[in-house]
Formats: sequence, structure tokens, C-alpha cells
Amino acid sequence: MPAKKLIEVALPLKAINHASAREKSIRHGHPSTLHLWWARRPLASARAVIFSSLVDDPDDPQAHPDFIAACNDLPAADNVKTNGDTPRMRLFDFIERLVTWENTTDEDIISTARKLIRIATNGEPPPLLDPFAGGGSIPLEAQRLGLEAHASDLNPVAVMINKAMIEIPPRFASQRPVNPQQREQIVQGDWQAAAGLAADVRYYGEWMRQQAHDKIGHLYPKHKGETVIAWLWARTVISPNPALKAHVPLVSSFALSKKKGRQCWAKPIIEGDSIRFEVTPGAPPKDRPGTMIRRQGARCILSDAPIPFDYIRAEGRAGRLDAQLMAIVTDGKHGRNYHDPTPEAEELARSAQPEWKPMGNLPKKALSITVQLYGMDEYNKLFTARQLTALTTFSDLVSEARQQAYQDALAVGLPDDDIPLRDGGQGARAYGEAVSVYLAFVVSRAADFWSNLCLWASVVQATVHTFGRQAIPMVWDYAEVNPFSDRSANWTACFNRVTLALGRLLANVEGTATQKDAVGIDSSVITLSTDPPYYDNIGYADLSDFFYVWMRGNLRNIYPDIFSTMLVPKAEELIASRYRHNNSKPAASEYFESGMLETFTNIRKFVTDEYPLTVYYAFKQHDASFLKDGVLHRVSTSWETMLTSLIKAGFSIVGTWPMRTELGNRTNAIKTNALASSIILVCRPRPHDAPILSLGAFLQALRRELPPALKAMQSGSIAPVDLAQASIGPGMAIYSRASRVLEADGAPIDIRTALMRINGELQNHLAEIDGDLDEATRFAIDWFSQHGFDDGLYGDAETLARAKNTSVESVEKSGLVESGGGKVCLIHWTDMETGWDPQKDIRPTVWEAVHHIIERATNYGD
Repeated sequence: MPAKKLIEVALPLKAINHASAREKSIRHGHPSTLHLWWARRPLASARAVIFSSLVDDPDDPQAHPDFIAACNDLPAADNVKTNGDTPRMRLFDFIERLVTWENTTDEDIISTARKLIRIATNGEPPPLLDPFAGGGSIPLEAQRLGLEAHASDLNPVAVMINKAMIEIPPRFASQRPVNPQQREQIVQGDWQAAAGLAADVRYYGEWMRQQAHDKIGHLYPKHKGETVIAWLWARTVISPNPALKAHVPLVSSFALSKKKGRQCWAKPIIEGDSIRFEVTPGAPPKDRPGTMIRRQGARCILSDAPIPFDYIRAEGRAGRLDAQLMAIVTDGKHGRNYHDPTPEAEELARSAQPEWKPMGNLPKKALSITVQLYGMDEYNKLFTARQLTALTTFSDLVSEARQQAYQDALAVGLPDDDIPLRDGGQGARAYGEAVSVYLAFVVSRAADFWSNLCLWASVVQATVHTFGRQAIPMVWDYAEVNPFSDRSANWTACFNRVTLALGRLLANVEGTATQKDAVGIDSSVITLSTDPPYYDNIGYADLSDFFYVWMRGNLRNIYPDIFSTMLVPKAEELIASRYRHNNSKPAASEYFESGMLETFTNIRKFVTDEYPLTVYYAFKQHDASFLKDGVLHRVSTSWETMLTSLIKAGFSIVGTWPMRTELGNRTNAIKTNALASSIILVCRPRPHDAPILSLGAFLQALRRELPPALKAMQSGSIAPVDLAQASIGPGMAIYSRASRVLEADGAPIDIRTALMRINGELQNHLAEIDGDLDEATRFAIDWFSQHGFDDGLYGDAETLARAKNTSVESVEKSGLVESGGGKVCLIHWTDMETGWDPQKDIRPTVWEAVHHIIERATNYGD
């Protein structure tokens, strides 16, 4: 029997998760800054998964002898004393170094990883395919580890991102810059990887800035001798009060700056039926938080009349929403300066006349897109006239820069073979086209920061880009950036992000990116690792149109097949969006389930026994909860769909690894124990002669194999909050290695029932551990594992409480939770009463004691 791959046995999960979460805060040079993509996997997790899928577990006696020897030659692990100096521990220590961001381009670390892979694969590292390539982390990391990387995706924006990362840079690796400023400075060969290409993109990007400033710089004048960073606007609507005909502002907050010592706000001044703003020091009064009222609409600042959302939406669809300047932000000697708006500034902004506009309609209904409710039903309506003028001006200059790069490439001796980039060209024409691809990315990045959906962050005093989250929501007060300032979100910042990322790509192994529906892929590629769509979480195609309408104009002549449609293809996108199925959720679910099954059935045809298939899956923790046989069960439709698709397609699930890929300080993680954002499913082809298991045999195997697996996880790096997801791995390994699991009457047990059985065994295992704890503490532990310190539904809490032989009311009297409005949440230790004395508490709990210890240790450093 061949040795198991490392990912099937163990992982240094804590180190991988730490590196993955930390990576989210890295901006300079990270490939994610090349172009925005939603739910992109961290490089650290992708690198670790690919590496551990190819190398043996060196502690396995069947492991390749040369590989065991190579692991023994690695430096001794840091945790030798506690875990023993085994080859696996040495390999773990190496992986911890491999996944850190600082070692992403470390030649010694990367070459060692490639060497270990070559030994483990008998000198023939297999090619890797990601059929749902998306943001490209997986194929990029495959390429970094020395594998021939293949990426495919139906979405043209995703295809271009992958081409820009793995296909184009190797064509021009070590190519010196062709621009006249740098081409004679350093000799051929001294420009490593894609550094020369990045230098040219930077040069022509700067040239575009100068040209654009000459054409439209007059639209962005200085204010009081200082460069404007942004103009802050408020949308307005005609007051519904019939006695008034004035436009009134729709403002979420009047605060402009919350920086300590430099606070100021836009004070509305009422003059008859008109309103103007004055920048006023300090914070806005508590009775002036803004005119927008969450979930209700707005309030007329003139008459105090309510302005319901239905009215605002109707006015928007009628084209009667407008905007009013609130403040002007400039770059002063000592930081941001805020100035009163002027009629001249408003008039200048409205005078802009773009020569063309991007074409395309927003979907009438789509996941996480709501602006069309307010009449913003065309993509050009997401930008002000001045923003459109800037974006179209820069977009037009891309083709001029391409022609210049082509001429300069000829001047340095690149072949004039007229072979285009799409056909594998490496001559002057292809090089000019390559430069323009990245410049088109810069325009696309600029659109993200130059729309009328960009917030002004008053705390950090900067613009928040359109896609601060995976959605296009309505924004009431917005920031209009100056493209020619020297601060973030300007044109220079946009192309610096692109060139820094491009310059860090290794570009020394070939890769390909193709546009293809994952359902119909046909490949001889040996290894597969992929990150498929997440049921109904993200509507990639609809969101991608925001960028596609800008990309298409610049790239359809270079890649006519990819940009042949007016908008991103949607009908074949594999998501469960009810909006594409006559608002039918069952029909959307059926489409997703059948598509996933068809995809993995097809993949099963060409996956071999040599290496496992790895599938990333992020999912909602649960759609519903119910109590059965004294055990609380949580149902996740998307999760069950993924497991069902894999097992029906002929795969056995041999492992599940929770991977944390989010920063703990993100907005929705404050005061929470943030859950893992991804589960890695490790799959093997199930033998065609796999046995049939009875329910009794399945349960016996669960009781025999699950406890030691859970013990190993708990003694390792699995956080308690992730244990339920991690336990699915050994549980589903038992279920999925059988062709079927049958009830006593011969009926097959489905995935949901199997998950319930696994969950029941997990609860039994945990009950043995926490059996001596009080009921309220047992409730708090389980509730925390699902919600952290966030709100949860009262009904779910009461169901869980009954399972723990208590009630929400009793737990609330113990001082552990607060309830109201149909919601329940745990009380954070920072909000507990200080000076707690357990001897005076008539309902003391272990949970309360632990959190008071945390509070005192934190406050007093003990």
C-alpha cells in the first residue's frame, strides 16, 4: 500500500491559519492587488494544501525513502522537546516557514519545497488544474511550487486575472524594459522574472497620467492653494412634504473626521427652503447623527417628515435623485484639511462631459446588488459625470500606450513577427499587448475607487472602495476622488499596486488560463485543487460586470473570444441564485446541485489514485437547527450539497481541514470568535467495488474511529470553534468509503442523516469532556462555538438550552446572556460587572469565572 499524502494525515494547521489570516492585511506586492476578486483564497493556504497533497507523510513506513532522508536533512523542528524529532515534525517546521508571506519569494525556501516535491513525485511533479480558478491563488501557488499550472473559469474577468498572473509573465521573463527611460540602464539578464515588464507598465502608466492631466486636469483644480484629495457629496431627494419643493440631503453621518484633535463635521444650515453645509469643528451633536434611519428610510431635515424607502426608490427610478456637495478635503501640511463647499466647485463638477459611457444594464435582481432599486440600472449611472470623464480618458489612453510600447519594443530588437499575445506571441506586438493588459487592469482598479458608491471613512480619513464587501449596495454620502492627487486611490496609487504585484511574480514556470465551463472540462492533468462557487453566497458574474464593461473596450481586440459578449456570461454560472430561476429557490437549488454533481462526475473520470483531489468550501454555518433525540442538529444546505455531489460522483472524503482566512479585527469579528471561513475537503476516488455498510456497522466504526481522531485534533491545532467541522472528515471518511450505508429496512442513509449521526457522536464525545460542567456553561460553550459574541435567534437558543437541560431564561439569570427582540447574545467579558465575587453569586458558573479571570488578567497584566 502506498504511503498516505501528508494532507491525509496531519497539518501544522495553526501556522497555516495564522499566515493565511495575516496575509489579508498585506497590500504592497500581494497578487490580490493586481485586480480585485471576491473570496480569493490566501496564498498561504493554497501553497500548504498543494505542497501537502504531493508529498508523503514522512512518518509513514511506506513513504519514499529518499523523501524521508530529505526530511531528516531539514533543520530540526522548534518543538522537538514536546513532539519528538521525527521527520514529520521537521517537515512541519519547514511548512511553517514556507507559508509565511516574507518567504513568498525566498529562493532558498521555494527551491527546497520544489526539491521535496520532485523527490516525492519521482522527479515528475504533476501538472495541476483549477477548474474554478477565480482569483487565481491556487494555480499561482502551483506554479510557485514548480508545477505546470492550468487555470480555467467561465468568467472572463477571472480568466484575465489568471492570464495576468500565470500565463503572460513567463512569456517575458527576464525581459529588460523597452521604455526609453530605462532600457539602457541595466543589461539583459539583470531584470529578474517579470520586473522588466512591471517597469514598463509603471512607465507607460505615468505617461498616461501626464496625458490625462493635460486633457482634463482643469476639472480638478486646487482649493485654497492645496491639492484636493476628495469632494464629499450627499445624495438628495425632493422632500415628500407637499409644502416644500426643495431637495433635502440623504446622509448616513455628518461626521467628516473622527481623528482625535482634528474632529469636524458638515453642519447643515437651513436658509428658507434651501440647505447648505458648513465645516464645523468637533463631533456632530447626538441629535444630528444623519438623516438616514436604518431600515426605515430618512427624515426631512426641513420639516422632520419621514421619507420612507419606497418614496426614495420611486424618486430614484424617476431620475429625480440628485447630489449636493458637503465638503472639500485637501492635502495640507499637517494632514487632511476640510473646507466648506462652494458653488463654483459644484458647478465645475457638473460641467464635465464624457465623450462616451460604458454600455450595459445591471440585472433587475441579483444577489447582493440593490442599487437598481434606486434607478441606478445602467453601469454608467454608478459614476458621476466627472468620474466618467476621467475613466474614459484613461481608458482611451490604454490603446495609445500599447502602440508606444510596441514601437519601443521594436527599437530594442524584439521580433516584428506580428504574432498576437493570444496566440502565444513573444515579439513586439505581443509585448505591447501585454503592457496594455496590465494598464487595463489599472483602469479597472481605478473604477473601483472612482464610483459614486465609495464611502468616506471618517476615522482613517480615506476613501473606501466600491467593493468594501462582496456586494453593490446603495451609498448615501460618497467621496469623489481626485485622480491626480498624491494620496491613496489616485491613478498613481492604482498602477503602483498593479506593478508591485506584477514585479513579485516568479514567472519561471509556464502556465495557461482558458475560458471554459467547469461542467465540461476535459483534461489529462493529474492533480486538481479547486475553490468552487459557494451555493448562493456570491454572484460572481453579476458583480464582475462592474469591471467587465471597462475591460472589454481595451481588451476585446487582444482577446476577442474572451470578450465576445456584451456582459459576463450568466446562464451557465454555477450558483443557486433564485433570481435566474423565476424567483424559485427550489429550482435554483436543483440547478446548483445537478451542476456540481455533473462537474465532479466528470472530474472523477480523469482523477488518478496518485494524488488526492482537494476542494475548498466556505459555507454558512447552518440554515436551520432542530432538536432530535436530545441532540441539537444544524443544517447547512450548501454544505450538504457539496458533500453529496462529491460522494455521488464516486469520491471518498478522507479529511476535512478548517482553515481560517479572515483577519480577527475585521468589522464582523470584533468581540467574536470568528469561524473558519473555509473547509478543505481531501478526496480520493472510491473503488468501484467499495463495500456496502449497514447502519450498525457505520455506527460501530464511528464510535471506534471518531474519538481518537477528535483527540488528535484537540491535542493539535484545531480550535474548539472548528472542531465540529473538522470532525466531519473522519466521520465522512467512514460513510464515503462505502458504496452505500443502509438502514435496517434496506433504505440508503443520505448525507443529512449521516451528518446527524456524526454530530451525535461528536456531542457524546464532548459530553464526556464537559459532563461535570454546569448546564449554563455547557450552553455558553456550544452557543459560542456557533455565534461567538454575535446575536443569534431566540428560537435556536431555546432549542440548544433544552438540549443542555436548561432554558434561555435560566442562563440569562445566571448573567451569561442578554435577550430581546427575538435575539440572544453572550455577554462579552468586557461588559461584565467588575469586582465579581463567586461566593456572593447565587448562580455562579464556570463560564462566568473563566471570563472574569480573562478580564482581570487583561486589565492587570497578571
